[in-house]
Amino acid sequence: GGAMASGDTLCVFFPTDGEEPDTGTAATLDTRNSVWVLDFDGSSDEVIDFAGFMPRVYGGGGITATIIWSNESGTSNVRWDLAFSRLQDDVDDLDTHAFASAQSATATGASATGEPDYAEITFNDGSEMDSVGAGEYFRLRLTRDADHAGDTSTVDAELIALELQET
Repeated sequence: GGAMASGDTLCVFFPTDGEEPDTGTAATLDTRNSVWVLDFDGSSDEVIDFAGFMPRVYGGGGITATIIWSNESGTSNVRWDLAFSRLQDDVDDLDTHAFASAQSATATGASATGEPDYAEITFNDGSEMDSVGAGEYFRLRLTRDADHAGDTSTVDAELIALELQET
């Protein structure tokens, strides 16, 4: 098979895929009308990690992450930070999660409570995504930067899903 095309989905993560981070306060699993969500607090930064495998068809075009989330109530903005950690064969150590610098987006809350907002964060191929390549295991760290000036929501931000696509 050939390489993926721009816009093709590479991975999707759901709330129940979340893993406890080695540092920081973890976002908490919850439900909203029987839909699993991860609650990220409105007053303090919370974190969740996801484990991933970069499909072998990844063509090296960079990554666009789409964070699908909703405000617990209201329509305020939320600041998201997302960072990759590459676990290269016989190089990187599981005991020291070394994440690349986070890329960020201030996401505009949906126009009504309960509606999802699709917020995008783009990573250039290379250092922005910790040089994760096709066929490699990686970790992805999502943080709500609740004390950022752009984060105007005081309630939980509920993560519904996170998609990675080839840019």
